Amino acid sequence: MPSGENSGSKRVLHVNNVTKNYISYAKPIYRLYSFFFKPKPSWHSEFQALKNISFSLQKGETVGIIGRNGSGKSTLLQTIVGTLATSSGEVQSFGRIAALLELGAGFNPEFTGRENVYLNGTIYGLSREQVDQRFDEIEKFADIGSFINQPVKTYSSGMFVRLAFAVIAHVDADILIIDEALAVGDALFAQKCMRFLESFKENGTILFVSHDSGAVTSLCDRAIWLDAGELKLDGDAKSVTEAYLEHLYSQEQDISKQTVVEVEDVAKEAFSETAVFEEFYDVRAEYLKNSNLRNDIKLQPFDIQGSSFGSGKVEIRDVCIRDLTGRKLAYVTGGEKILIEIRFVSNASLDSLIVGFLFKNRLGQVLFGDNNYLIHKDSPINVEKGKTYCAQMGVTLPYILSGEYVISAGVASGTQEQHVQHCWYHDALVLNVVSDHMVHGLIGLPLGSCTVKALDGA
Repeated sequence: MPSGENSGSKRVLHVNNVTKNYISYAKPIYRLYSFFFKPKPSWHSEFQALKNISFSLQKGETVGIIGRNGSGKSTLLQTIVGTLATSSGEVQSFGRIAALLELGAGFNPEFTGRENVYLNGTIYGLSREQVDQRFDEIEKFADIGSFINQPVKTYSSGMFVRLAFAVIAHVDADILIIDEALAVGDALFAQKCMRFLESFKENGTILFVSHDSGAVTSLCDRAIWLDAGELKLDGDAKSVTEAYLEHLYSQEQDISKQTVVEVEDVAKEAFSETAVFEEFYDVRAEYLKNSNLRNDIKLQPFDIQGSSFGSGKVEIRDVCIRDLTGRKLAYVTGGEKILIEIRFVSNASLDSLIVGFLFKNRLGQVLFGDNNYLIHKDSPINVEKGKTYCAQMGVTLPYILSGEYVISAGVASGTQEQHVQHCWYHDALVLNVVSDHMVHGLIGLPLGSCTVKALDGA
């Protein structure tokens, strides 16, 4: 893997027309024959794992790689770190690369965790003295206790990840490459790793591979979609993950872009029954409503020409938010009880209908969402061809951090695990949150009560 001075911009990695071919022999003996004789076409077949892949990473970028199993993600990463030779093309890096790929990669199973820290430190170009200076921090980050002095062959997969990540976090890398290995760690350690990656982004470059599109949109500025060894799409993380979602559905069903239709005015009497809420009062509500801390949210109207896909058996005509009296809202405040309404026409008779929504931030990270599946599991909703339907889901809107958000809406049929997507709008509603009182997190929940009292005998 060539490396050198980065002339010009702040480019730290350049992948140029990389192709990786594998040869599969019909019989093991043919592999031996090929060393001594010119191979015959019948002896082997060729498989292209990567096909002319090209892209560059700039300093400070965080790029996600997505794609189905077998799409070439791991092969690409191995060519970048140099553990796999390319068949053609080249990879140029302009800095130190640290990678967390396959579990146990770079570890000697007979060595202790301590010995492997020194081994890996040397591989990444650190002197023994430098590893000495960082060892306590590495041990603390890994947090595997006395196992640091045990052979790593006795480690669980989670311990492998802990130690491997702790090492790459302390080698002064310019580029971090993280594969799906993080998925086997426990939740607390995964959160620690994500916090580290967020801080690393300030000065370093990250190449992040995950099947979790939410993690990609949350962490990454940009995403690359690989499909059958080809670079399918390279762009902003939100757009690429949405296109990938459409592709996944297209593999299982016949989907198409939704056509624009005229919106019919459905009478108010056609609404489904209004949701009933139990009384619940936020003890801060009056103060918030009468101060500059009120969580004001402006709603933009549904755009029927927005980005959508589906089988075409359902056409979503409108998505809106109403109050409990049925009034369609252009403005709402956090903490209020609302009805999220999805109005649609069925172009076919369908059984076991699922209507739902996802609330996302501007990067496409899902904050919350729901559908009617569990509510109607024992009495599924069936719809008739040619009729217009109105689904309403009553929720207490959480308090939301200032910024721009979207509500995606969809109508499918089947089950949670196996369903056909008939109509999905990526950004059905756009919400602009113009003020908030948030201190922590992205969303806040209405507070029903808060007491502080001394305990008897304490």
